[in-house]
Formats: sequence, C-alpha cells, structure tokens
Amino acid sequence: MDAMTDRQFIFGSLQIVSNQLDTLLERELKEDGLTSKQWLLTAIIQKRFDYAPTIKEAADAMGSSHQNVKQVALKLEQKGFLVLEKDKKDARVTRIRFTDKIDTFKTETQLKADRFTENLFAGISGDEMAVARSMLTKMLFNLQKMDTEK
Repeated sequence: MDAMTDRQFIFGSLQIVSNQLDTLLERELKEDGLTSKQWLLTAIIQKRFDYAPTIKEAADAMGSSHQNVKQVALKLEQKGFLVLEKDKKDARVTRIRFTDKIDTFKTETQLKADRFTENLFAGISGDEMAVARSMLTKMLFNLQKMDTEK
C-alpha cells in the first residue's frame, strides 16, 4: 500500500512534472535558441493578448514577477523576437511588441510543439483532461489567493 496521501503524491508529482517539462522543453528548443521560459512568454502573449501587453500584464498572465518577465523579454529583444517600447499614453509603462521574426519562429516550431504535446498527453482521455483542468484551475485560484493574502 502506498504510504503517500493523494495530496502528497499530487504535490510531489507537480514538482517533478514541472522539472521534467522544463528539461525536455529546453532540449527541444535548444536548436531554436530559446529557453523554455522565453518560449512560454511568447506562447502566452500570442494566446492571451490581441494587443501589445504591458510587462505587468504579461507577468500576471505568466504567473511570474514583473522583474522576471522583463529579464526574459530583454533576452528575446536581443534575439530580435520583440521590442520593448514605452506606452504612448504613459511613459512609465513598457509594452511588449513582437517583431516579424516571431511569425517565422512560430511557423517553424509549431510542428515541434504539436508533436511534444501529443506525446505528453498520449493515453489521457478527454474526461481525464477535464478533471485535471478543473483541479489545476482551482489550484491556480488558491495560489493567487495565497499570494494576495501574504
């Protein structure tokens, strides 16, 4: 009989999954010259925003700090994927705007991303995905609540 409770197993497994995902994504993206965090930032901005978001908006969407997202964005700017520009209405605000290079990258890596996620979710049913989504949504809500209470 397994000595771990479901909570202990899930908590530990989330940590392991996170580490392994990061390692495998780093390996997959190495030839594209991106880190997993750089790729994640581009993916989140492309999926969540139909305008050039502020660093703060991108950080909130990514679940990261303003400073961490700014550092990732600066690296992406050096690689020519985006530009950081001051907001026209409020110079204190910095917006993240993609360059045309992101379209080429997106096209080239889409097949890799599709293959990666296909392999990651192999053998997992739609019902299992729905349960996992529900649980993760609640966990994300709880994490946000914990963060604002501190």
